[in-house]
Amino acid sequence: MSEFNHFQGPVTYAFKTEDVAGDTFTQLLGINDFNQIVGYHGMAINQGETFSFGAGFASENFPNSAQTQVVGINNFGATDGFYVDQAGVTHGFIDRNNVFTTVDAPNTAFNQLLGINDRHQEVGYSSVDPMGMTQQRAYIVEANGKFKYLNLPANVNSQATGINDFGEVVGFLEPTATTSEGFIWNHGHVTVLNAPGSTFTQALGVNNWGEIVGDYVDANGATHGFVYDHGHFTTVDVAGATSTTINGINDFGNIVGFDTTIDGATHGFVGAPVRGGWGDNDLAVAHR
Repeated sequence: MSEFNHFQGPVTYAFKTEDVAGDTFTQLLGINDFNQIVGYHGMAINQGETFSFGAGFASENFPNSAQTQVVGINNFGATDGFYVDQAGVTHGFIDRNNVFTTVDAPNTAFNQLLGINDRHQEVGYSSVDPMGMTQQRAYIVEANGKFKYLNLPANVNSQATGINDFGEVVGFLEPTATTSEGFIWNHGHVTVLNAPGSTFTQALGVNNWGEIVGDYVDANGATHGFVYDHGHFTTVDVAGATSTTINGINDFGNIVGFDTTIDGATHGFVGAPVRGGWGDNDLAVAHR
């Protein structure tokens, strides 16, 4: 772990690897304040998962889907993500109390939901391209089910990846096929977010303190995780990993993501910020 210029000094994390048993590919993508975690496993065929300490992993897949990724979770235990149906079409979904609902923007051919807050809002993106590779447009799904597309540069791929309870949205846009810039959307005001020295930055999650996580690619082509805290970037890498991505952060600063190792395996991880008296496996948690 190294830091850019965090005004509170270096941030360090105690990491714990959490992989689905018998698989060499696990990604952890979202975490709430009760340290309930979502993600998926399986490189070739994606299978959605939830995880909690003590209970371990449990499957969560959209009914009759060919593939599922669970990406976001709020403090009520509602989750969102996306699935591929038997015809190969990608749809967004919400799961509330094991009731799954497809969520697709009107007149689109491809949708993914990537974040959810406690105010019944979700974020994601759609495309009229059935493969979802071009014409991506970031949106918010409001509590009334209406879709609100973000006012971002036209004709540029964009994805909204996280939303907090204040309606602050993070994500990334791709000015070219090989570059990416993170962004913060705050009720119409857009701030571009680029890690120093990076030409490829993705903002992937945000908490209610405005702390943002994601990843970036350095000049040597290596992928690093980052935490951004009100103008200050901190690089966060899992020791021994060849690449690190941080995808989610809760209000206690606990983070989740995934890393790759030299053997080609992808591992899910949970990280707790190290503060006075914390042990390697201690995570702050809200109490119901």
